[in-house]
Amino acid sequence: MCPPVVEYSREFQARAADELDLLPEGSAIAAMLADYAVLRDQARVCG
Repeated sequence: MCPPVVEYSREFQARAADELDLLPEGSAIAAMLADYAVLRDQARVCG
């Protein structure tokens, strides 16, 4: 069974990108988001 992929509006994605830009270089949160992006891609392929 594949996990569901949450869809985010363009506005929400833009807000997240703006917030990500405010994080310091090498932020742990940025690294976690990169991992999350990979998981989202895998879930899309699974479904």
